[in-house]
Amino acid sequence: MKITVTGKNIMVTEALKAYVEKRVGRLDRYLQGFRKEIEANVILSVEGNFHITEVTIELGAIILRGEERTTDMYTSIDGVVEKIERQIRKYKTRIKLKNRSETREALREINQKLLDVPDNSEEEDEGIKLVRRKRFVLKPMSVEEAVMQMDLLGHDFFVFLDDEDNKVHVVYKRKDGNYGLIEPELA
Repeated sequence: MKITVTGKNIMVTEALKAYVEKRVGRLDRYLQGFRKEIEANVILSVEGNFHITEVTIELGAIILRGEERTTDMYTSIDGVVEKIERQIRKYKTRIKLKNRSETREALREINQKLLDVPDNSEEEDEGIKLVRRKRFVLKPMSVEEAVMQMDLLGHDFFVFLDDEDNKVHVVYKRKDGNYGLIEPELA
């Protein structure tokens, strides 16, 4: 596993980097058989009294993400590794099946179509202040896979391309703990 450690408002010492590599490297045993080279991006940051550790691991179409915020950096590192271990154990079978069934050619075709979309960033309304713009590749998946990916990322919603009808849908987590599905229709 290739581990990239970056610091934000903190100097990453060799001892801290070695600890991150040791702890995050533990996850490699769970991820055998996914891809030859798995990359883990670790961001260590300090905000006020909080030490924050974010870990993102891409496994093809699946992204594992965890964040921990404590008053000690080493505790944050331990906590985020435990969170990701729980995610992997919870979804290991589904993640393996998804990666096996994924066809690289179909994903390349979708990526190419998305890259050909013109950028309309100049057309901002003066009354609305966009503070962040995010682009991502829509990957065909089932509703169950989208819910799993949303849970793995720790988000409240997830935009995806439905593999049955080839349309963009949104799954979201409701306040009652259940999930909802938005299926847009053209007017």
